[in-house]
Amino acid sequence: MNLVEALSADTELVCVVGAGGKKTTLYALATRLDRAVVTATVRIPIFDDRVADVRVTRDPVGALRTADRWPLGLVPERERDDRYLGYDRETVTAIRATKEAGTVLAKADGARTRLLKAPDDREPQVPATADTVIPVASAKVVGKPLAPEHVHRPDRVADLTGLDLGDTIGPTDVGTVLAHRLGGRKRVPSTATVVPLVNMVDDEELAGTGREIAAAVHDRADVARVVLGRMNEPTVVDVVE
Repeated sequence: MNLVEALSADTELVCVVGAGGKKTTLYALATRLDRAVVTATVRIPIFDDRVADVRVTRDPVGALRTADRWPLGLVPERERDDRYLGYDRETVTAIRATKEAGTVLAKADGARTRLLKAPDDREPQVPATADTVIPVASAKVVGKPLAPEHVHRPDRVADLTGLDLGDTIGPTDVGTVLAHRLGGRKRVPSTATVVPLVNMVDDEELAGTGREIAAAVHDRADVARVVLGRMNEPTVVDVVE
């Protein structure tokens, strides 16, 4: 199974949430789809070197209609030297509805480069028209303490898992966060397909960890599959159904 098939990314709007490889996943998918748009509903680091063209515009639908290079990045404004702002959810829905768009790939929350996260009250910013939602977590967070240097919003992760701050994170804890309705599946439309991704599976030991995470997800949520991968290459290591 190739990456696009494994992540059910051959749909009109794919949103990526969580921590530990969202942006890498977006860019990997963008290069494997015939006509991809990369955008965001939250801030996103500058990604001009990861797509064929970036349009900074308050009229993304108009820009899309004149686009001739793919994948195309669409963002409303450059906030500072290292990042763009994102569009509101309604605008991303309008982009999705434009016939020139193939697959719209949207970063729908932030994690400050941590390995695991649970969303706060304002997150994630997933449009109601999302077809696929990919919650991401890193296999490398297992064995780490529940602390800010590894986890974004560790207090929220503690609430979902029952861990105390400073406790060691186990595979079941990661699976719980990915599967939880207040974690990886928060604000996912009822019509959307959810495909959790365990990223940074760089060796056989981490593959074993990833399979334990996947088992915990399946115990807690009705998802067709959990994908284990290395998005920096990118490679699908395993698909756990």
